[in-house]
Amino acid sequence: MEGFLSVHLHQVMPCTEERSFSKCDHSQSKTRTSTRRGEIMLRRVRTALWTYRSTVLIVLTPLLLLPLPLVSRTKEAQCAFVLLLMAVYWVTEVIPLSMTAMLPAILFPSFGIMKSSNVAKEYFKDFHFLLVGVICLATSIEKWGLHRRIALKLVSMVGVNPAWLMLGFMSGCALLSMWVQNTSAVAMVMPIVEAVLQQILKAKELGCGGNVNPNLQLDETSISSHTVKETVSNDKKPDVPSEDLSGVEVQPHIDPAQATACVPAAVSGNKQDLMLCKAMCLGITYSSNIGGISTLPGTSPNLIFSEYLNQIYPECNAINFGNWLLMCLPISLIMLLLTWVWLYWLFLGSDFSFLWRCKGERSQKEEAAQRVIEEEYRSLGAMRPQEIFTGLVFLLMVLLWLTRSPGFMPGWASLFPHHPGFITDATVALMLGLVFFIVPAYGPDRKYEALISWEEFQASMPWRVALLVGGGFALAGGAEESGLSLWVAELLTPLGDLPVLATITVACIIVTTLTEVASNAATITIFLPILSPLAEAIHVNPLYVLIPTTLSTSFSFLLPVSNPPNAVVFSYGYISIMDMVKAGIGVNVIGLLTVLLAVATWGVPLFSLDSYPDWAPVLPGFNSTRP
Repeated sequence: MEGFLSVHLHQVMPCTEERSFSKCDHSQSKTRTSTRRGEIMLRRVRTALWTYRSTVLIVLTPLLLLPLPLVSRTKEAQCAFVLLLMAVYWVTEVIPLSMTAMLPAILFPSFGIMKSSNVAKEYFKDFHFLLVGVICLATSIEKWGLHRRIALKLVSMVGVNPAWLMLGFMSGCALLSMWVQNTSAVAMVMPIVEAVLQQILKAKELGCGGNVNPNLQLDETSISSHTVKETVSNDKKPDVPSEDLSGVEVQPHIDPAQATACVPAAVSGNKQDLMLCKAMCLGITYSSNIGGISTLPGTSPNLIFSEYLNQIYPECNAINFGNWLLMCLPISLIMLLLTWVWLYWLFLGSDFSFLWRCKGERSQKEEAAQRVIEEEYRSLGAMRPQEIFTGLVFLLMVLLWLTRSPGFMPGWASLFPHHPGFITDATVALMLGLVFFIVPAYGPDRKYEALISWEEFQASMPWRVALLVGGGFALAGGAEESGLSLWVAELLTPLGDLPVLATITVACIIVTTLTEVASNAATITIFLPILSPLAEAIHVNPLYVLIPTTLSTSFSFLLPVSNPPNAVVFSYGYISIMDMVKAGIGVNVIGLLTVLLAVATWGVPLFSLDSYPDWAPVLPGFNSTRP
């Protein structure tokens, strides 16, 4: 009986266990299914949020900031709401930058901060006339090819050794970007650089066993064999007058056959050539920003700063074309040379013996580069009358800017003693810009045609940035009208205990960091109404704080999206993002240290930075006689 029961139980137990295991499996299966469904739903929610992130940010930002004007029903709080809302929209670019700039025209009248008619006046200033005149000149330079002649002449003067070739192209691009848009300067120079680089690669292909230039000694991956085609627009990073490239297509021409044809020879040859390509391309984009800071019309932060100064401190006449050039041209030269050395060391090696080595026999690559440059220059032919006239107008414009009111002597503006301060650099630019629409491009034997047409000017004019800058001026006017500037100044008064140079350094680092991901123009527009009250709060000459931070705004060197010149060069396919990040960090440090050196040395006597000026307001609690 016991044996029977044991056998029976032995037969029954497995069934029970099987049912139990079956139920457990079914329960686990249901759990896994529900977990999988939850993951799928979560993934869908994340996908939906990412897809509609712009809409979410547009709606969520004002809702989160709404307690500010509702709880504190003051003009300062309402203006702070507008400022923060515009700052978020500008940094994230969820709506076009120029449309974000329109928000003061809607919100300031709604909050009762400024009348609509008064806000509208802020959107068109002296800055815009200066911009129009400069763009007229730039349009004529580009149309008649004067830029190519200048760039090729500079390159041919320095020689075709890789290091000197890079310095020549960087100098040419920097010189052009002082007067034309940074993006246009890069777009002008890069096709010439591309032709030279292709000839260097072709020389390597045709002479695989030839001599290798001893200066090219770094290891890297081989040249990418695909061709990149990208249309660059200024939606991401408008920079005046350097960031409008609407409708300009950048087509790199890296031929895979050329890039890999020399595999039987030393593989290091391709790696060395790639190093030269990387250094050359990065040198071009960096030099465009470095050259742009040396003149007031060279880049948008400079112009925005100048107009902001005229608006907030109307009695300040310290900033003009001449003394800005005296201040910033040495900065550009120092930065250009140190950036050249940095890029050479980073990509081409540490052998700087070429600096004192006598000229010897050229390598095949140098011969190929020389032939390209000579052929390109010969193809331009003799200077045409249109180029000569454009060059003369350019020189006349610079001369009139320099001599209008140089400061150390009476300028030609003193010929109008009954109207002091009425004539500005914008008057000169607009007058000479108008000449290009009047002077005929050809002789009397051909149908009349002006040097530039309205369509050509309109294609070059960065209207979106003009609106963006106008929005910045409106924001600054609202901050002044509402009392927000004074409130910020009182809030920042404790910073006066810090060393002034430490405060400036922190401000420059913050601005340089933000400008890597936000528009240069938007960044300076956000920070000017903050930094100006900061200077007043610590009783320091506002120029001591505003000049270095304005210059630092142009130091966007890290990413392809930091500004359009970076994107243009990146689209040629020679460099990676990590190449740009590694090189850009060094250039940012060079720029920051050079700017701090300038404001601590030759900037002090030039702008009297060591004393608090009469044109700046003295806050309550400060003695007006305090130095």
